Amino acid sequence: MTPLQRYIAEEIATDHVDGLMSRREALRRLGLLGLSTAAGAALIAACSQNRQEEAATSSPAAPQSPPESAPQSPSPSPTGPPPGMDAALSTAPVTWAGPAGELQGAWAEAPEPRGGILVIHENKGLNDWVRSVAGRLAGAGYSSLAIDLLSERGGTATFADPAEATAALGARPPEAMVADLKSGIAEVQNRTPGLEVAAIGFCMGGGLVWRLLASGAPELAAAFPFYGPTPDDPDFAGSSDVAVLGFYGELDQRVNATEPVARAALDRAGLVHELVTEPGANHAFFNDTGDRYDPAAAADAWRRTLDWLATHVG
Repeated sequence: MTPLQRYIAEEIATDHVDGLMSRREALRRLGLLGLSTAAGAALIAACSQNRQEEAATSSPAAPQSPPESAPQSPSPSPTGPPPGMDAALSTAPVTWAGPAGELQGAWAEAPEPRGGILVIHENKGLNDWVRSVAGRLAGAGYSSLAIDLLSERGGTATFADPAEATAALGARPPEAMVADLKSGIAEVQNRTPGLEVAAIGFCMGGGLVWRLLASGAPELAAAFPFYGPTPDDPDFAGSSDVAVLGFYGELDQRVNATEPVARAALDRAGLVHELVTEPGANHAFFNDTGDRYDPAAAADAWRRTLDWLATHVG
């Protein structure tokens, strides 16, 4: 398996261990990634063992606070709108010429843009939630393009089964996706002439933000990887002018294990950066349509993101 496929497979297994999907469904989704039933069962067992070890080593009486943990924000109502939704703008489907064919996306245009943003989706593809993030950012003054990394397969909407969309994303070479992302950045620049641009990504998209930085992304003024895994031994020297604000959830030990690698690489490259661990939050805490949504963590991350944009983008 590729590193990206393994990351997705571990996420599926972890979702089952955490009670978010049945064993049957987890094995079905792992099968779509190419794992046999035996290999899928072994991965689930390994993730279950990891969870048990984490529980055994954690001490409720003396909790360990990750470095640079964010202070707890007052919790917004869990039934209220997610941060920024009250000002969200609508998106429109757009296409442009990519490096290997037509690329698709959703464009949200701010009336008086302060900058432009490329939005990179989770391993579920370009769905309504990702469009809502682009709309929220546009409502805050930053015209945003949510790219569809399944464009070469006709787009996310062509997949009736979301699990098949996830498997198709896992089968794509990361280098091909990074090439699409660079094309997306160029499209944002074309649509926001004279303004600074940024990139933001979630889950798999957060990992692709790290890969984008490792590939050299001097076009960016800022980057926001949300709980994305760091690639092995990255070199961010080609992105030395990018200001990076990364987010992690305290309970997301699988992704948090890669945080020291990101921090060391950022330090080596001399990038302006801050890595924030949201207390009590888990993986995908910003996605208000998911089971791990954390309103307090999402509100804090939104505030920090807008502050970072104002400082480094415009």
